[in-house]
Amino acid sequence: MYLRSQRYLRFSIHSPLLHLHLLRSFSLWSMKKDRDLESALSRNRRWIVNNQIKNMIIRCPNQEALVKCLQKKFKTLDLQGKALNWLKKYPCCFEVYLKNDEYYFCLTKRMMFLVEEEQSVKDMQDPVFAERLAKLLMLSSNQRLNVMKINELKRSFGFPDDYLIRIVPKYPEMFRLVNYGGRRSSMEIELVSWKPDLAVSSIEMTARKQDHEPCFSCSLPSTWIKSWERFDEFNSTPYISPYSDLRGLVEGSKEMEKRTVGLLHEVLSLTLWKKVSIMKLGHFRREFRLPEKLNVLLLKHPGIFYVSNKYQIYTVLLRGGYNGSKLIDKDPLVLVKEKFGELMQEGLHEYNRRHYLMNLEKKKKKGMVLERLEKRKDSNMDMSEEDDQRGDIDGIFNPEERKRFYKVLFDDSAP
Repeated sequence: MYLRSQRYLRFSIHSPLLHLHLLRSFSLWSMKKDRDLESALSRNRRWIVNNQIKNMIIRCPNQEALVKCLQKKFKTLDLQGKALNWLKKYPCCFEVYLKNDEYYFCLTKRMMFLVEEEQSVKDMQDPVFAERLAKLLMLSSNQRLNVMKINELKRSFGFPDDYLIRIVPKYPEMFRLVNYGGRRSSMEIELVSWKPDLAVSSIEMTARKQDHEPCFSCSLPSTWIKSWERFDEFNSTPYISPYSDLRGLVEGSKEMEKRTVGLLHEVLSLTLWKKVSIMKLGHFRREFRLPEKLNVLLLKHPGIFYVSNKYQIYTVLLRGGYNGSKLIDKDPLVLVKEKFGELMQEGLHEYNRRHYLMNLEKKKKKGMVLERLEKRKDSNMDMSEEDDQRGDIDGIFNPEERKRFYKVLFDDSAP
């Protein structure tokens, strides 16, 4: 049995899949945590959950839903506990009510105003979405991207759910749908014509504004001496635009690495929150010519990228996109979504305040009972020996009095 387990262990360790899994796991854990960026991810998590709940309600008839239906989806939202309790934590966002002996919930009026404002911003940003999609296609080695892969990241780039039937047909001079594989899963969006004015990266745009040569920026603490030395060495060679022709670049060379880092920087710059799931980004390995060990490359450049495992989801953030925990350049959609976050926080504060006052009132009631008991105890101490010998018929040892005492002390529903 021992030998069998040893053979199995040797086989398992040398298994390519397990080796890759272990390499990724250990490598991704090696980056030192940044409190500010971890905090930014924490805030986003609550917003993401409530945004999904908001989208769920909007899709429902009459824009109302059963609380028990939300409860069934709690696991997919990675939440625990009761859905009713979660909704009550955000009274400014969600309204809960009883109808036909069932709990329902809907969006509050203030939330509905934000939904309308968000839709209005999306309607006005069609040209921005078109440019963003075109840039992604231009970053691809063959100017085509699989529709199913784009769908996985569409919200990261701010694309509306109906972008395929709303944005793509609206700009026939830029896009066309193709299906060279013949399968439904092989449908792609292809760039019709190259747009030189769009083939400018965010790093090159910043360099033009500041009138200097394009280069990466580093926001690491000055105490990270070795990391700074590696960054300066990497940054000393000329910047290679991710929109430049790949021909002439050798796989595995420093020039290819420079171009790949630039591409990852540009993709993150195109996202709303300057962050993306590493797993989903890896789905574009072939199209963007990314290395197989993508996580190793990201960890090699901690001054440019920050890797986090918050909520057991490996995410890469663009360090230069944040000042502390705050996003620097905010898309109009982000501004609307931040209003949603502020409303959510306002409701949570109101909920916490209400519960604090309720608990305070309970403590006061309990304190009044204990105070009366102390006074009664003091008066009993002053009783004459003759009275004391009669016993405490009317005191705390009286069964009825003791029953009333514990009812007030422990029963939350007691007046």
